[in-house]
Amino acid sequence: MTRRKIIIDTDPGQDDAVAILLALGAPDALEVLGVTAVAGNVPLPLTERNARIVCELAGRPDIPVFAGCDAPLVRKLVTAEHVHGKTGLDGPPMDDPTMALQDRHGVDFIIDTLRAEAAGTVTLCPLGPLTNIATAFARAPDVVGKVQEIVLMGGAYFEVGNITPAAEFNIYVDPEAAAQVFASGVKLTVMPLDVTHKALTTKPRIDAFRALGTRVGDMVAAWTDFFERFDMAKYGSEGAPLHDPCVIAYLLEPDLFTGRYINVAVETGSDLTLGMTVADWWRVTDRAPNATFMGDLDAEGFYRLLTDRLARL
Repeated sequence: MTRRKIIIDTDPGQDDAVAILLALGAPDALEVLGVTAVAGNVPLPLTERNARIVCELAGRPDIPVFAGCDAPLVRKLVTAEHVHGKTGLDGPPMDDPTMALQDRHGVDFIIDTLRAEAAGTVTLCPLGPLTNIATAFARAPDVVGKVQEIVLMGGAYFEVGNITPAAEFNIYVDPEAAAQVFASGVKLTVMPLDVTHKALTTKPRIDAFRALGTRVGDMVAAWTDFFERFDMAKYGSEGAPLHDPCVIAYLLEPDLFTGRYINVAVETGSDLTLGMTVADWWRVTDRAPNATFMGDLDAEGFYRLLTDRLARL
């Protein structure tokens, strides 16, 4: 089996951390070329720190971690400590990482890697704001056509917004970057809130993580115990959505997800709906399709996959 080469672009975040662990628990299927951090859930010094913590937790200090952009393209950074805590990985106590942060800027790593690898062999997996990706595409237009696919967590349509009434957090933080990426012509697969809100961390699912009897299992259970309190109070749900692992799960088992190939545009000009992903789900416009926008998933299959792969770390 040929392993799929990926770059994870991320702003950890407990659910980002679980997504990284899922990828590192699938070395037979995925080759993680590197992890690039971006400002989002918390500022950049914390997201790059958290990315290194997670790689060490997985026993993979060999994974290179790079710090990328510390602010959106044109806007002031909005963060989400109210969800993830002041460190972004609040919950269980975490030791400082010992593995080094790479010297290169994350955007340079993305550009250099896409230039070095054969065209159509590298998938970008953004789990946070799209600042690093948009910056790489603007700085090096020659790499845009070399990307195999972008599979990202972001946006919403039927589930509307989670940071404003209209916008999902990742897109809202840097809507200009998102608009550029969605207009890039790269093959896009999108995991919006419409899907991730169906991937809820119920008590039996969290108990299954803890029952692994490993440090990884204990940490994932503790992280989900921490951040689900916010979403359960907000939505009145029985658990919290594990947003970002949906990206990696799609790479491993795409049949867990269903969606439509449609046009998705990002609103950048309205104070009321800034960051909204306007998804032409019913194909009522003549705008050309540009993204596979997922609408549903097999939640039981998703959690089976996640638990199985975490057990291998």
